[in-house]
This record gives sequence, C-alpha cells and structure tokens, in this order.
Amino acid sequence: MRSFLQSVFGKAKPKQVRILPQGVTITVDPGQTLLEAALANGFAYPHDCTVGTCASCKTRLKQGRVREATPFGYTLSKAELEAGYILACQAVPRDELTVVEIDPPSAELPAAETFSAQIVATEPLTHDILKVTVRADRPVHYVAGQYANLRVPSSSRFRSYSFANAPQRKGRSVLEFYIRKVPGGQFTEALFRGELDSEPLEMEAPQGAFHLHGGDGPMVCIAGGSGLAPLISILEHARINRIKRDCTLLFGARTQGDLYQLDVIRNIAANWQGEFSFIPVLSHEPDSSSWTGARGLVTEQIGPSSRKGAEGYLCGPPPMIDAAIERLVEHGVPLEKIFYDKFTDGRNA
Repeated sequence: MRSFLQSVFGKAKPKQVRILPQGVTITVDPGQTLLEAALANGFAYPHDCTVGTCASCKTRLKQGRVREATPFGYTLSKAELEAGYILACQAVPRDELTVVEIDPPSAELPAAETFSAQIVATEPLTHDILKVTVRADRPVHYVAGQYANLRVPSSSRFRSYSFANAPQRKGRSVLEFYIRKVPGGQFTEALFRGELDSEPLEMEAPQGAFHLHGGDGPMVCIAGGSGLAPLISILEHARINRIKRDCTLLFGARTQGDLYQLDVIRNIAANWQGEFSFIPVLSHEPDSSSWTGARGLVTEQIGPSSRKGAEGYLCGPPPMIDAAIERLVEHGVPLEKIFYDKFTDGRNA
C-alpha cells in the first residue's frame, strides 16, 4: 500500500496535520497516510488493523481534504461519513494544513502481549456457533469488550475473536469465545471438525477499543450472530460490579435454533441493577412456528422510547451495524455515543 501511494503522490510536498484535542502538529510525507505519519512521529494514535476494517482509527475531519486509499464507506456508516468521519489508516492529506479530531480514550486499555494457549473444550451453541474454551500459559488482562488474535502454528495469519467471559482483576487464564463457522474458512472448518482440539495456539491479546463507557444513561445493546460474545462480557462484568443502568439487549437471529446462551442472559437480567429488557428478534422463523416474539430485522426494534441520554453498543455483521447506527441517530442518540465492533468474515475465517 505504501509503495503504491508513493508512486502516485511522490511529487507532492509534505503536508501539515494538526491533531485535536491534543494540539499536536505533525508532518505527513508524500504517500503517507495520516496514521502512518502519526506513528512515525511518535504520536500514540488509536488503531488496530491498519487496513481499514476495524474503525479503531475513526477520526473527525475538521478542516481540509483527504484522499481515500480505500473507500471509507466499506467500514464507516452513512451517518458517520455525513458527519465528517474518516479512517486515519486510509486517509492521505490533500491540503497544506489538515485539522482532525480524535476522541480521547475513556478507559486505560491494557497493552497487548503474546501468549501460548490451547483449546481445552468446545461446546456447540447452534449449528454454526461453537463455545470455545482456551487456556493461556498465564493470566490475560483485558477489558470487557476486547478481543484476542489466535493462530495455529501451521497458519500464516491470525483470526480475531472477542472474549465472551467477563475479565477478572487478576486476569484470566481460561478464556471463552463464541466462534461462528465461516464456510470455507481454513481455521473454523478445522475447528468445527475437532482437528484443533488440544492443538497449540499463539495468542495476541488484548486487542481492540470496544468497551463500556462511563455514565448512567440507558444502554441499547444490539447483537447479531457471534456478536453476542463481547456484549455478554460487558454485561456480565457490569452485573458483577453492580453498575446501575437501564439496559435493552436486542439479539438478532434467523430462527429459534440460532438463539443461544439464553440462560446466561436470564441470569444477567435477574441480577441486573436497574431495568433490563431482552428482546430476541427472528428474521427467518417459519410463519407456522410457535414463536410469538419479535420478527423481522433486529434494527427494526429500535424505538424512540426511553432513549434520552442513551448509549449504543453494537456487535455483529457490518450491514446490521450500519442500519443500527442510522436508526439510533434518527431517535436522537449522538454518533459520539454509539460504539461498535463490526464482525467480518475476513478477520474471522
């Protein structure tokens, strides 16, 4: 990517970028992205994947123009684009001075480390989601909502999966993940056949910046598929710590057979500090079935009631995330109060 950009913009002059609210000005060389330049200048810019898929480097453009190395619309929603957000890892400044603003982290996130690990148990949750229990060689310190990168020695690439259990103060050595089978995916196909049982794994953790933010406003949590994992971690952690906030959990699935961890959700609801509403929504349940709950797309259940001061926490496939952001904004939830983790087949195959 870097060499391509340099070949296109090699004759351009260096540009200046001012980063708010820190008030730091950096020089961006021709062909560099904003993120590359910030890191080269020693600025701790928020990021994870560096290839435009995770949105960790989401940034609001306050002044100037940028070129997109890869279209921002692959990752950012329409509402975010209209509000002036860009991805620093894919943005090449066009003007002499560009001003951008990043949100300061609301929590101190642990630094990633490398661990040796092993799969010690698997449990089918649905026809295409496994609960996978992994034991690390030492305790892992993470924040609820974060994820780990896993790799078997025979593979050249990592796969990313969110922690499903709540963290512990002294760290956890036994970790749980909800892993969806990706048809044709090298890792998940082998996992579901049982070929990775007891196999050694390399793990990089923790990763990501998705987590519960401070406040006492209502939480609107929306999950699809294996996107339930980080939300279970967040909600279980909040329950254990007796955080008092009203919460609505919307869980989108195709049929009743695709609903899982209902006992875990019931336990969270029964011990929650505040009001807790759980709404499972089925999109492909046969009309002739006994299901009397909500049907259709999970985002259609996002309503205007009790949303004053609300925050959105979204995990699942990109189309669901984009639709949920649009609906929440329509009902008055500011973009700055909507936090998400998009699950893509590319990172989880």
